[in-house]
Amino acid sequence: MTVAVRDYSPKDYEVCRHLWVELTLHHREIYGDPTIGGDDPGSGFDAYLEVPERVGSWVAVSDSHVVGLTGLFDHGFSGEVEPVVVAGGWRHQGIGRVLIERVVAEACGRGFEYLAIRPVARNVAAIQNFYAAGFRTLGGHIDLTMDLKERRHRWLDGVNLHGRDFHY
Repeated sequence: MTVAVRDYSPKDYEVCRHLWVELTLHHREIYGDPTIGGDDPGSGFDAYLEVPERVGSWVAVSDSHVVGLTGLFDHGFSGEVEPVVVAGGWRHQGIGRVLIERVVAEACGRGFEYLAIRPVARNVAAIQNFYAAGFRTLGGHIDLTMDLKERRHRWLDGVNLHGRDFHY
């Protein structure tokens, strides 16, 4: 299997919007919450395209089919990878790693001091893959949350940080 990474172009819109839907449906599944992403789970892709900090997006292509998407946000002296998504039938073949390598090269070329990636806490597979790709440092901030209303999903136990147990 040969995979090439190239710049996102408007002709990739439909397939990339569908990839965003796949990502959103995965988040619904891991949180047990069918409301994530609302009635149009692809609308998050439209919002993503409008983020002013987005400096580039790239697609992974195999046999002329777009099979993955990634992007880079510019936060001044640092960059952020957002998103990394690979089509369901193409996962576990190193495509995500190739996409991340493309973003790392771009971030280095821009002179960023560091590069962050922020998967949802419950996406254990993504966290493991990002760790394997070199993301091994907890960044400057950790999101701690407190429920102020009843949740649509149940939190899971099992994360310990600095001797404290957290839900995710």
